[in-house]
Amino acid sequence: MANDLTPKYTVPGIDREAAGRLIGLLRLRLHALNDLHLTLKHVHWNVVGPHFIAVHEMIDPQVDRVRDMADDVAERIAALGGVAQGTPGALVSERSWDDYSVGRADALAHLGALDLVYTGVIEDLRTAIKEAGDVDPATEDLLIEQLRDLEQFQWFVRAHLETAGGALATEGAHTEEQAASRGGELD
Repeated sequence: MANDLTPKYTVPGIDREAAGRLIGLLRLRLHALNDLHLTLKHVHWNVVGPHFIAVHEMIDPQVDRVRDMADDVAERIAALGGVAQGTPGALVSERSWDDYSVGRADALAHLGALDLVYTGVIEDLRTAIKEAGDVDPATEDLLIEQLRDLEQFQWFVRAHLETAGGALATEGAHTEEQAASRGGELD
């Protein structure tokens, strides 16, 4: 990521240096959302098994909403005077996570891995909300709205992974592969 993201101008009431910090924070959110929408499409295309249609149809509305979230973040970056770097190269060079690691797999395996993906995105988003809240309530509000939707999507995923006793099948998994294997054990 560029070291100095301080814009030449920004929205009234925020100094340029603070806007630069917000732009940096939002760039990482943009990358996370673009990556998430591509990961969700990957799951949509590569899910198989008896729960195929339920997961296949559950994922597309999530893809659409996550794409809208990315657009909102990019537009906020522009409003703050920054450049919304939405290219694949910027995403790959600036992200701090690896590519989604599950290929063609049964629905519950994908959902197990996707649960970990959502956990990472949500945890990072909560940190960003705290940072934005110190500077700009408008950016904070945008991120809070997205948090609600992402938590709901994770709830949809987790509903498939919950045992009759109320435990999450993927509890304690630290990698997508571990979570996928534990999710697949529910079948």
